[in-house]
Amino acid sequence: MAGIGGGSRQLRSEREQALAKTTLALMGECDVSPTPDNYELFYTYAAGENPGVGRIIGDMISARRPFTPSLLKELRERCFSRDRAERAVEAIGETVTVSLDDAIAKLESAAKQAGDYGNTLSAARGELGGDQSPESIRKLVGSLVSATKSMESRSRALEQELHKSSQQVGDLRTQLENVRKESLTDPLTGIANRKAFDNELATAIAEARLSGEPMALFMCDIDRFKAFNDTWGHQTGDHVLKLVAACISENVKGRDTAARYGGEEFAVIVRKADMAAATKLAEQIRANVESKKLVKKSTGDILGSITVSIGVAELASAEDGTMLIQRADMCLYRAKRGGRNRVIADDENGTGAMEIDAA
Repeated sequence: MAGIGGGSRQLRSEREQALAKTTLALMGECDVSPTPDNYELFYTYAAGENPGVGRIIGDMISARRPFTPSLLKELRERCFSRDRAERAVEAIGETVTVSLDDAIAKLESAAKQAGDYGNTLSAARGELGGDQSPESIRKLVGSLVSATKSMESRSRALEQELHKSSQQVGDLRTQLENVRKESLTDPLTGIANRKAFDNELATAIAEARLSGEPMALFMCDIDRFKAFNDTWGHQTGDHVLKLVAACISENVKGRDTAARYGGEEFAVIVRKADMAAATKLAEQIRANVESKKLVKKSTGDILGSITVSIGVAELASAEDGTMLIQRADMCLYRAKRGGRNRVIADDENGTGAMEIDAA
């Protein structure tokens, strides 16, 4: 076993070294400054870890377009959106801490002032206990009135400051919620991203287990997407991804989750639905996508139609999310191998499959 582990580590090391050499060579060819940030970006491209950014960099290399500092910055932001979200959360957290510290300091100051005012009242009560001349009483009353007015003024100021702090915290809470949503949204298509999908799938499975109601998953892949990109360019390919995402979103219910699983692959979590209902929905989406005609706005050229292949699986007993995804993926593979533009549904036990041909 040790020998196998050592061999695996050696293979990983060799791959990392090869990727490092490729990365540096690419940066040299593209006249990109070898900064750590740029290296991380091109290493991600060389490793194929981000298909969206990879397409952009690949197109630029093919067209020999220059990588300007502003473009490199934009690519880094797009590639490392999770890091950006984490930095945003950290910045908001620091601001919240400052606001809370400021509010606590104001409250502590107000508590001290209230204590001083209480001491003034106690002292006045003691002085009133003895024989006092009218002049002394007038001075004492004047002192109490002055202290009371001062306390009222400080209380109003504190109320205004605390109201302001409350508004600031509310604004920060809104910013934090926006960052959270952004971290769970695919920037290109506007639907849920892989992270959101993973979270929702785990939740959906747990809910199905508790309620005893069915749930299903289908995986959807755009047919011959690479060939389409090579023919019409990645920018048009991005429009296709948006179109398919829109077709899926138009057909799923509010309780269901449509997500971009990666590249040209999408996934839909169908809650409280058995195989028949999920398959019907998948076929509805397949037909909807096929009905769309693609026209290039700049030239008016008709690019034809886009089709999708879909694999459907219903959650089986004692099955986790990984197994469910694997079964749906196997059906998707059968749909691709069987001619594309079709839906193939597995039965709930994963022992068979039902094929629905395109009309």
